[in-house]
Amino acid sequence: MSQARTTLSPRAVRLQQVVLGSLALQLLGSDSRHPLFWGVVVLVVLAALKLWEARRPSDLQRSALTQLLAVGVLAVINPGLAPSLVQGATALVAIIAIVFQELGELPPVRRVLEQTLRLLGASIPLMLLLFLLLPRLGPLWQLPQNQAGRTGLSDQLNPGGLSSLVRDASPALRVSFGKDPPPPPSQRYWRVLVLEAFDGRGWGVSQRVPAAAATATDPPPPPTTKPEPGGASQLWLLEPWPLTQLPWSGQGLPESAELRTSDQGVLRSQRLIGDRPVYTLTHTERIGSWSLVPPTARQLALPIGSNPRLEALGQSWGSLATPLERVQAAQRWFKQRPFRYTLEPGPLPQLAPMDAFLFQTQKGFCEHYASSFTALMRAAGVPARVVVGYQGGDWVGAATGGDGYLDVRQSDAHSWSEVWLGASGWLRVDPTGWVDPARIERGLAGSLADRPGELALLKIGPAWLRQLGQRWGGLDLLWTRWMLGFDGPAQQAWLGQWMGPWKDWQGLLLVLTMAGTITVALGLMQLLDHWRRRPGDRLRRQLERSLRPLRRVGLEPLPGESLDAFCRRVREIHPSLSAPLQQLEHHYSQRRFARQAPPLAVLPWRQPGHDLATAIRRLELPWLELRQHPRQQ
Repeated sequence: MSQARTTLSPRAVRLQQVVLGSLALQLLGSDSRHPLFWGVVVLVVLAALKLWEARRPSDLQRSALTQLLAVGVLAVINPGLAPSLVQGATALVAIIAIVFQELGELPPVRRVLEQTLRLLGASIPLMLLLFLLLPRLGPLWQLPQNQAGRTGLSDQLNPGGLSSLVRDASPALRVSFGKDPPPPPSQRYWRVLVLEAFDGRGWGVSQRVPAAAATATDPPPPPTTKPEPGGASQLWLLEPWPLTQLPWSGQGLPESAELRTSDQGVLRSQRLIGDRPVYTLTHTERIGSWSLVPPTARQLALPIGSNPRLEALGQSWGSLATPLERVQAAQRWFKQRPFRYTLEPGPLPQLAPMDAFLFQTQKGFCEHYASSFTALMRAAGVPARVVVGYQGGDWVGAATGGDGYLDVRQSDAHSWSEVWLGASGWLRVDPTGWVDPARIERGLAGSLADRPGELALLKIGPAWLRQLGQRWGGLDLLWTRWMLGFDGPAQQAWLGQWMGPWKDWQGLLLVLTMAGTITVALGLMQLLDHWRRRPGDRLRRQLERSLRPLRRVGLEPLPGESLDAFCRRVREIHPSLSAPLQQLEHHYSQRRFARQAPPLAVLPWRQPGHDLATAIRRLELPWLELRQHPRQQ
């Protein structure tokens, strides 16, 4: 008993208000520096204005379509799993609002679900085809450098810098190694930045200069490493990231042309990635060719007189025959003294800070040990540099339906050293492990287990909450692998596998499949509608035919009006129709809603000469009286 809506459904209006509120909350959690952010703001404002001035159902439809467009743009801005679920729920509410407007104020829940599922069933195949076949475009925008993201890593390293960062236990990155096992804890070093410029206190990034530190015995840089047969693909998912330098192990080959490795072992992006970058590397067992790139004079530079005691100690090792022997001498020296690894090392003086650390306080965090050791090596004549990144990570098993992954937190931020050993290339040396081996084997929290005061500074939170977050992270990584990871190269590889030489006809295939899908979807919707109206609504069709005489005189059900309410309204206008209307309403309700409805054969209008049309003829007796009254609107 429905018709085309000519009035606004209050429930549809309320649902659209809920959609606008959801969009506003999602905007509050989005990065306002994203180029599409203000476009979404405009769409939300337009939808709100259209809803505010809505007078016709078409106004609500335009508002809902604008809201759905805003949801689609938000999916580009925030493509993660959690935002996608919120966006999907928001779109579903917008669709339900459209259904309510079409069906009436209080339609049955089953009817609403049917209509909603029909719309979704027609649109999902089309969205799937667009996802698979629509050509992937390159980046059309980029975020301002050093403004997007929350990582605390910086291209400047000063004493105390990382010790404040590691108190943040929020996620930094996740790594999936496919079917390969993760590296052991002592090998979980994820390099990001290489710092070579030393001013006597802190370290910074410097430009490479040609130089003369390389000798005739130094080998030339080897050619780029080729992928190993069957090398597993590593998936890296970072939290909001402000740097063009990306974490990696120093082993592997980028699978994207936008990624390059420098001769310092830094993985760089050709563009500013911005929010939550995703990239893949092909695993190789060999260290990259960067490890054999000879040093320059910059890796031997040391400001003379800035830390005189450090310089004297390093020069005392300079008489040893090989760089490796000088490294071993430094290792013995650190282990023979009461150095202590701590989150609260205290401030160092401005004058000769490394001397104060090595010979007075002897308390420090990883940057203290990496900085002082690297400076000692330079004083001993060994090219050295500081590397900043992450060390460690918790392995999360494959309990979420995908592969396991390594959960790396901001509290895993770390710095270590690299020294040049001639033909052996650059060697990683972590002096922190000499002082506190537990930091490397068990992570920061494990090394502080016997110091509850410092452990409380990490703000780790309850174990159950962290486990819940890790399980959710696994789902997010799975979503990233299958949805966000389906980029241009992945799409071309898939098309090449399934279409072979026909993949160049991708555009024509997209048009043809879209046309076929729309045709099939419309046909299925009509078929389902026809099937729904067949036997199950036979009584409804009989009732509609029975009420046609009343419609001819202007009496018809209002939107959402039940049969009982309609008959009561007609009886108030025409009391002479009370008896036949009551009988019609009684028999219809008994057949439609009674638990033990009488069979059709015993209903009055199923008796010989008493079908439903016969029952309605009783309403035709007073037609002359009806025609004397004005038409009821």
